Amino acid sequence: MKRIVIGVQYDGNAWQGYQKQPSGLTVQDKLEEALEKFATVKLATTCAGRTDAGVHALEQVVHFDTELERDEHAWVRAANAFLPPSISVRWARQLEGDPAAQDFFHARFSAHSRTYHYVLHNHPVRSALLAGRAGFFFRPLDVELMQQAVQPLVGWHDFSAFRAAQCQAKSPMKLMHEIKIRQQGELIVFTITASAFLHHMVRNLVGSLVYIGSGREKPEWLGQLLESKDRTLAAPTFMPDGLYLARVGYDLKWQLPQEADSPLVWF
Repeated sequence: MKRIVIGVQYDGNAWQGYQKQPSGLTVQDKLEEALEKFATVKLATTCAGRTDAGVHALEQVVHFDTELERDEHAWVRAANAFLPPSISVRWARQLEGDPAAQDFFHARFSAHSRTYHYVLHNHPVRSALLAGRAGFFFRPLDVELMQQAVQPLVGWHDFSAFRAAQCQAKSPMKLMHEIKIRQQGELIVFTITASAFLHHMVRNLVGSLVYIGSGREKPEWLGQLLESKDRTLAAPTFMPDGLYLARVGYDLKWQLPQEADSPLVWF
C-alpha cells in the first residue's frame, strides 16, 4: 500500500464546499470521481482542512492510499483530465513508508499550521471582475488601525469570540502565529497563519477588523473581544468570496512542494 499526497487548487464559487455531500456538488466529490475514473477503483481521500461553500484554495493538501503502481506525474495528468476547469491537481508525491504507522504522514494530523488569505476590495463601487473572488467594502478603511488591532491575538488564545455556533472543534484554543495586513491599490489582503482554525474564524476576524478600519470601533476593541470569549459581541461573519486556503505547513522531512502563496498573482 502506498500513500499518495496531492496539492489541489480550486475556485470555490461553483461548489458547495470541500467535504462530500449527498448532492455530489463538492470539491471532494469531483476529486474522488476523477481519481476513480483513472484508477478504476474507489479511492477515499483525506484533506488538510475543509472549506465552506464559496471559499477557494490556492493549495489544499489531500492524501489517499492505493496499491496501484503509477508515476507521480500520471496522477496529476490523469486527475486533471477528468476534473472540471475550476479544480486542478497541481502536484503529486508518493511517500515511502508504512501508511498504517502512527507517525506516518497524514494530510490533516501532520499539519503544524495553516495559512489563509482574505482579499478585500475596498472601493466606493463594486467591481464586476472581482465578484466571487474578493470581499467588498465601500467605505474607506484605515490599514494602520487594523494592523495595530491584531497584536493581542498572536500566541495561544481562546478564540471563542470568533467561533461559529456550529463549530465542531473540540477546543477553542489555537496558536496564532502571525497576522499580516497589506494594501495594494484597491485590494487589502489579510494573511493569517495559525496552528488550526475554528469554523468561520477568519471571516469573523475580518468582519471585526473592518469595524475597526472603518472607524466604528477602536483598535483595542479586538483584544477586548478576544478576552470576552463572547461571539455575540463581535462583528457579523464576513462574506466567503475573498477567502483562500493558501498554504498548509508540514515538517520538511516530507519534502512536499509548495505553491506561491500570494493571491495577488491572480488579480
